[in-house]
Amino acid sequence: MKKFINKTILGSMAGAALLSIGACTNLDETIYSQIASEKYEFTAEDAASMFSPVYSNLRSTYWSWNGLNDIQEECSDLWCTPFRIGVGWGDLYITLHQHTYVNTLDHVWTEWYFPYNGITACNKLLDDEGVQGSETAVAQLRGYRALYYYILFDLFRNIPLDTTYDHPDGWQPSQATPKETWDFIISELNAIKGKCGDKNGFGQINNGTVNMILAKMYLNHEAWFRDGDTSYYGKAIDEVNEIIKSGIYSLAPKYSDNFKEDISGSPEIIFGVPFQFKYASGNYYANKWMNNAGRATWQFNGWATGGSACLTQFLDTYDEEDGRLADTWITGQQYDYKGDPIITSDGPLVYTRTLHSINGCYQMEGARLVKYEILSGNYGTAYDDIPFFRYADALLIKAECLLRLGGYKGESEQVAADLVSQVRARNFSANPAKAIRTVAELKGGSCYKYGYYENTGVLGGEDVIKQTTEGGDDIILGGLLDELAWEFVAEHHRRQDLIRFTMKNGQNVYNGKSWFCKSANTDVNDHHLDIFPIGYDFLDGNPNLKQNPGY
Repeated sequence: MKKFINKTILGSMAGAALLSIGACTNLDETIYSQIASEKYEFTAEDAASMFSPVYSNLRSTYWSWNGLNDIQEECSDLWCTPFRIGVGWGDLYITLHQHTYVNTLDHVWTEWYFPYNGITACNKLLDDEGVQGSETAVAQLRGYRALYYYILFDLFRNIPLDTTYDHPDGWQPSQATPKETWDFIISELNAIKGKCGDKNGFGQINNGTVNMILAKMYLNHEAWFRDGDTSYYGKAIDEVNEIIKSGIYSLAPKYSDNFKEDISGSPEIIFGVPFQFKYASGNYYANKWMNNAGRATWQFNGWATGGSACLTQFLDTYDEEDGRLADTWITGQQYDYKGDPIITSDGPLVYTRTLHSINGCYQMEGARLVKYEILSGNYGTAYDDIPFFRYADALLIKAECLLRLGGYKGESEQVAADLVSQVRARNFSANPAKAIRTVAELKGGSCYKYGYYENTGVLGGEDVIKQTTEGGDDIILGGLLDELAWEFVAEHHRRQDLIRFTMKNGQNVYNGKSWFCKSANTDVNDHHLDIFPIGYDFLDGNPNLKQNPGY
């Protein structure tokens, strides 16, 4: 048998190795030393090099240009990257925002290529006899492979399922059924439960990470399969209960503690992706969001495009006393690091709350994201760690499932309200009463004023408004959906949440609601946009693949 990897579909190991150069994180050496002590005299450097593609491809999956955070958020009701008049941008981001997906979209290439690179790296190591002698290493690799498949399954659903590195010459993968892939991910995760350790959730899979992936799989089962089986919500609760009862994690004192350059000290992080100055960079949100002149606030010297902006409809949902508002967004007159007003050639730098159109926004329009710590010099957000799974997410998964089930194993819907209030508490320190949410509020409608909005008028001239009114009263558990937005905006959450939450007519919010320059799909039976098309390059390179339905 010749070891053969299809470069178009699964990606070459050579490419993965190149990506890892200069991007090896100094992770805990426990699993490497265990491998080295088995059959081979590996040095720590040798083992780290072998494992590097497993880690580096997750970084590339998340923060390669057009990566996971973008594909999960740009198509949502929270923020967008419009065409900037006088600057450019837009194009593929407009496609994402308006849900007019095509199979040449860069994002679908990124989110297929790098996860399969990571899977190939896992398969290669799992086929190695030296690695097979270490239970810890095998558990880590199976956990990483399951994580990559979870990402692919969520985005594309109909994907190849490859579990070995050895293939005959000329082999090409075929798509598995969604049920086959689901069963594989679940079985893999259950097989390694309790074998990954309770510590070091940075770069390496720990037991809490395994629980979280399983909880996410169970939480979204009904949205993915639409078979009416609600028992999986109970399974999701069981998984997050293991995290809660472990006592290992707690909410960080401040919301912003989870978005510093170094978040290894936050008690909330279950699984984080490390981006460190000596080893790897990636987070480009300072560059993507900031106006060029606005860099002066942080003495940030890196490039800036002023591209992305918060949707006014979402910004208007915040309680002004919610600390997450100031921790996440900036609007109004901007000031430099000395406190002086920033002045541009067009006048004072003032970020407005309003946007004209996805097809044409002016440079100062829209609130800008400051959720991730921005450092001075050329650093910006480039080396900020990623909080992939947080304890707040575990608590809100439990709350959501309790509400969907009407209680579980003796715990009532009031427990759900208490959990949401617990997460809110740190953000309303000046007015603790506002942190309290009731069951009725969470089960009620959303406060988001859904409806199409676009202003095709010229800045400074007469407004030309196209607007519809839909509101959010018809969204089931709409109050909880709002909570998820405020807590997890710009954290690779929103697309999945919008698909999972439905309206009273049965359509999910993702398809069935309009918002800024995005029209609703009124066909309640049409769910093809719930997943993305498979990229043209991958279809062209493998005749065994079939395009997802509807594309």
